[in-house]
Amino acid sequence: MRDFTDSGPAHRTGRDTQDAPNGGSQIVTTQGSSRRKTAAGAAIVVAALLSTAACGGGGDSDSKGSKAPGFNAANSKLANASTKKGGELKFVGTQDADSWDPQRGYYGFMWDYARYYTRTLISYKPAPGKESETLVPDIATGLADVSADKKTYTYHLKDGVKWEDGKPVTSKDVKYGIERIWAQDVISGGPVYLKDVLDPTGEYKGPYKDTAPDKLGLKAIETPDDKTIVFKLPAPNVDFQQMLAMPSGTPVRQDKDTQSKYGLKPFSLGPYKWESYSPNKSMVLVRNENWDPKTDEVRKALPDKISLTLLSSADDMDSRLINGDYDVDLNGTGLSVAGRTKALQQHKGNVDNPDTGYIRYAVFPQTVAPFDNEHCRKAVIYAADHKSLQTARGGPQAGGDIATNMLPPIISGSDPKFDPYGVTSNDGAPNIAKAKEELAACGHADGFSTTIAVRNNKQVEVATAQSMQAALAKVNIKVDIDQYDGSQTTGIIGNPEVVKKKNYGIIIMGWGPDFASGQGFLLPLVNSKFILPNGNNNYSMLKDPAIDKLFEDAIAAATPEEAAGLYKQINQKVSEHAVYLPFVFEKNVKWRSSRLTNVYTTTNNNGYYDYASLGVEK
Repeated sequence: MRDFTDSGPAHRTGRDTQDAPNGGSQIVTTQGSSRRKTAAGAAIVVAALLSTAACGGGGDSDSKGSKAPGFNAANSKLANASTKKGGELKFVGTQDADSWDPQRGYYGFMWDYARYYTRTLISYKPAPGKESETLVPDIATGLADVSADKKTYTYHLKDGVKWEDGKPVTSKDVKYGIERIWAQDVISGGPVYLKDVLDPTGEYKGPYKDTAPDKLGLKAIETPDDKTIVFKLPAPNVDFQQMLAMPSGTPVRQDKDTQSKYGLKPFSLGPYKWESYSPNKSMVLVRNENWDPKTDEVRKALPDKISLTLLSSADDMDSRLINGDYDVDLNGTGLSVAGRTKALQQHKGNVDNPDTGYIRYAVFPQTVAPFDNEHCRKAVIYAADHKSLQTARGGPQAGGDIATNMLPPIISGSDPKFDPYGVTSNDGAPNIAKAKEELAACGHADGFSTTIAVRNNKQVEVATAQSMQAALAKVNIKVDIDQYDGSQTTGIIGNPEVVKKKNYGIIIMGWGPDFASGQGFLLPLVNSKFILPNGNNNYSMLKDPAIDKLFEDAIAAATPEEAAGLYKQINQKVSEHAVYLPFVFEKNVKWRSSRLTNVYTTTNNNGYYDYASLGVEK
């Protein structure tokens, strides 16, 4: 998934939809501003974050006096349980989806919200915290019947699942929807896991170029009857069912497919259908009278109406949330500095502070000297002030826990105690002696110069770069901070030639999982097969045959537990290469209105509330 300020495809796998802490203010700093202005701006942000990091106290009601369930009441647990139906659930946001087309969307909040109008063969259990990672049937009668060789997956569809016009969904609708992923020239942007797994050689050209009369020519999927669908994998993949649970696995009716315009009004299979939509302004969903709750154990469908209002100012949005005008932030990226200060001090009972599953980090491209030398890379890791970096990200609450390695706790095989560079033993402080030792080992005892690349629409990244600049100066590593156009991430830091030309020795970025395994998180960051001339995410240009082989073994593993052990080994090898400097395992400060019922955060979708379960008190 991509960061919601990017305009082009940034990820083929993995997600970066958060902003620190996760996107709140979206301040745009002009590239032409002076270095002094950049430093001053970052210092102001750090000072503000310091003031909120220690916020405590707080009330237990919103600004209209309604009783709130308490701080962290919905953090991986259920708050305000209710079965009452009715009312209008009011979303607000500052950013529209990349696309509302289920095969095309790749923002975390889009995946969450799309469950109102999409359904898949299987989905994730509607439950708080870790339990949300459990796969359950959706329109299928059960999880797959898997062949002994782990290459054939068979599903049967439930009776009574209907489109919004009352026609029953068929296996051919499921196949056609998945085939749309192949039409990357028409509906690009979404995850392509299913395409890569089912057709690794790219033989199929997509339904819009399909010469078969029924446009269902993908050989890897068979539909022997309207209720049966069979997937034939060329090779086993332990995470295949997690891929099917993504919105990209949503059925699409061929006669309702408007191709590139489908995201403007998708045809509903869920409990709500589209009544109106004005891009970047508003949306209204109303009940789909042909949705049968007896067929759906995933969605509560409590509100009668769901509305979305998009505003231009994050501060305005936060104020109106706190005032009770809206119920929940669609983008789910946490309150900005001013909003969270007020919320934590005055309305703490309406606040949750979940882990997001994201990691924020610096990465060192090995094609840019002197970072072709691992000792120079290690010098930066040891010289960095990890406590200051945590503060720049927003402190322990709004930034997250100091990260010691590149595998977040949500991922199977992670070990937060794995600390190869002794970050926690030094309480996050720089290890100047080790940094100087590594500088000498890489032939730069007197230091060197480099450039940090940060997005100009991510003020918190500027603050983070400022922290690194100050810390590295103490070992005579001179750093310039270059703010590039954040809407052009794919063609700038995603282009290895541009990175080398601009001398970007350090790139600041973030990443989150598409699903909770090493394949759903780490694969595009460190596997050599994912080094691309444009849209690259393996910024370090890491090419280690041993890592690539471990990925092959993990993907073909017999069980997720076996795969987890291999991902643990991969993480250790990545740390040995010293191509990443992790900052924080990210958290954010989220607001929920006192009207919300059935509210809880999930680990499956990176600390978001489960939108499909929400209700409102009238």
